[in-house]
Amino acid sequence: MTKANPSLDEALALKALEALESDPNLTQRALAVELGVSLGKTNYCLRALIDKGLVKLQNFQQNPKKLKYAYLLTPQGIEEKTRMTWHFLRRKEAEYEALQREIEELRAKVRQN
Repeated sequence: MTKANPSLDEALALKALEALESDPNLTQRALAVELGVSLGKTNYCLRALIDKGLVKLQNFQQNPKKLKYAYLLTPQGIEEKTRMTWHFLRRKEAEYEALQREIEELRAKVRQN
C-alpha cells in the first residue's frame, strides 16, 4: 500500500478483507470487480495483505487440470479487519459531525439574509 493516500489504501484493504472473509474463494478478477479497481491494483493489494500476514493463500484442486486458490484471513487478519473497521467508523463519525456543523453554519447564513 502506498503512503500517498493511506486512508484510501486502508479503505481498499478493509473492503478486500471484508470481501475475502465473506467469500474466500473469490478470484482476483471477481475481487477487482467488487472493489471497483483494476486487476493489477487488486493483485498489489492482495500481495500486501499476504506480506503483512493478514491473508494466507491456500491452493486446492478444482479440477485435475486447474489449480484454484482460496484467500483465508489469518487470526491477525481478522484482528486487523476489526481495528480497521473501528478506525473507519471513527473517521466517518468525525466527517459526519463536521458536515453537521457546516450545514448549521450555512443555515444560519441563509437565515441572516
